[in-house]
Amino acid sequence: MAELPRLVLAREHIQQGLTPKMLARRCATGALIRLRHGVYVDGAVWGSLQPWDQYRLRVQAAAETFTAPTVFARHSAASVWGIPTVGHHHPVQALTFQNGGGRSRAGVRRHYAEAASVKVFRHDGLLVTGRVRTVLDLAAFTPFAEAIVPLDHVLRPDAARKLPPLSKEQLRAEIEGNYPAAAARRITVAIDFADPLSASAGESYSRALIHVAGFETPTLQHEIRDAGGLIGYSDYHWDSARIAGEFDGVEKYLKPEYLKGRTPSQAVVDEKYREDRIRATGRTVVRWVWADLMMPGRLERKLTASGVPRRRTRSAR
Repeated sequence: MAELPRLVLAREHIQQGLTPKMLARRCATGALIRLRHGVYVDGAVWGSLQPWDQYRLRVQAAAETFTAPTVFARHSAASVWGIPTVGHHHPVQALTFQNGGGRSRAGVRRHYAEAASVKVFRHDGLLVTGRVRTVLDLAAFTPFAEAIVPLDHVLRPDAARKLPPLSKEQLRAEIEGNYPAAAARRITVAIDFADPLSASAGESYSRALIHVAGFETPTLQHEIRDAGGLIGYSDYHWDSARIAGEFDGVEKYLKPEYLKGRTPSQAVVDEKYREDRIRATGRTVVRWVWADLMMPGRLERKLTASGVPRRRTRSAR
């Protein structure tokens, strides 16, 4: 996550040398972006942020406006922990411990929880649900394919934030007594499917969509060799059909840990050479990007056209 820019708070306008009229004028010109009542951010900086960093800043803006302690949850807690989720237009979400069901107020969607069942953490200056509760809530209340993304993530160590991996046993231990039976079943199914071998949010979401669409389960991070030695590891591999699947996220061509000293253009050339070697082994290679995942049915059509096999029904086994 990028370092968050400083928020401009209306209540501090005197210290910052700004009058209410100046704030309004800067908003009108786009020099400032109003995140919520009394909270602004530099317009140019806001436009340079990735959507997930913009969402994290909206959570921070909400925290700046509340005087009572507020525990952020679900997608909002995930953004604070650096846990990836699918989608960019989630509301800011927090808990309420007043037994009246969920409610929305002041631009924040609140979800009821029993205070005794929630372990509250202070992280990055905010009160949030813990990593376990956060991913379990997402598994309980978001679609299966979306729920796999945060679950896969927490099963891997988070080196950037120096957070250890969670185990499936840790996750399962927190289900009983905290969720209705139907939600507990959804969580259990998602945990069973989760796999730390999916190395990114895009790979996790792809794998879940592949499963939901009824395709055979691929091998993850499959080693591929030729006469010259190791070619690399394919994100997905269907042995019976000799098909390698590759999810192309922007990280592969932009982030230093993937570039390893190369320029983005050299990374593209190297990837093309790698794919040519894989095809030379007699395999089919099918590639997709985030846009394919966000358009319903597009990934399924790509895999079908490439010959990826479907799972057999029980009666045909």
